[in-house]
Amino acid sequence: PSLPPHARSFPAADSMGSGSKLRLWCSAFACALAFLGARGDDDHLVDITYVESAVAKGAVCLDGSPPAYHLAPGSGSGVSSWLVHFEGGAWCNNATTCLHRSRTPLGSSKEMARQAAFTGILSNASDYNPDFYNWNKVKVRYCDGSSFTGDKEEVDPSTNVHYRGARVWQAVIEDLLAKGMNKAKNALISGCSAGGLTSILHCDRFHQLLPADANVKCLSDAGFFINVKDITGANHAEAFFNDVVATHGSAKNLPSSCTSKLPAGVCFFPQNEVQQIQTPLFILNAAYDSWQVIIR
Repeated sequence: PSLPPHARSFPAADSMGSGSKLRLWCSAFACALAFLGARGDDDHLVDITYVESAVAKGAVCLDGSPPAYHLAPGSGSGVSSWLVHFEGGAWCNNATTCLHRSRTPLGSSKEMARQAAFTGILSNASDYNPDFYNWNKVKVRYCDGSSFTGDKEEVDPSTNVHYRGARVWQAVIEDLLAKGMNKAKNALISGCSAGGLTSILHCDRFHQLLPADANVKCLSDAGFFINVKDITGANHAEAFFNDVVATHGSAKNLPSSCTSKLPAGVCFFPQNEVQQIQTPLFILNAAYDSWQVIIR
């Protein structure tokens, strides 16, 4: 798909992943950028932060536990620059799959590791991550199963599952703003897989919450998904995303520029909205992606 006309080269990101042949699995398929060139900094472990204050706002993971992220503070020339990376991990599309997910690290902060290795684009090694090594770097844990779009007030009475992804996104960003991101001079949100979709769907919203004079851009790694019929003639991908949107109540949190024209489930496909995104957006997708084969 064609990129928006405003998507131009981001000097601080030009060399990301260049020359590397490393391909690691992120969620169900390869995220080519987020963890490339990671050798040499495997010991860079960052403690988890729980956003306990979010619980009172109903901004919780599927199981009702608080949202979480890992933050490595910036230094030197990067102290006023922020990189916020959203974890991938596919989606849950009905009560059964969301209940199962709520018992895993992708649905409960209680199940998450207390530390995360910051590698690739999150690395603190200047040799391997020359553009972002000294930025404030954040890995936002994915625990809602809707690319941070869901928001149903009611809790499923049969499973006690909460569908509050959009509130989780807002609570995490507000917590980061209070920790200094409100004074950011440069900011980049990124993500892989479902996180790559998150960085697209929330791109303009993120920009609006940053200082007016901040240099803000968005990066999606493996966040595009094709909407075609499978070999049996069934439109499996679209049906799956329709179920995600219905289960999580996502429609009101998807870009209105798309939902005003198309069914909400179709607006989970980025190709239907990237042309309307105002913030510079960078898109990286592998030519060969096993997930596309699976969903077809």
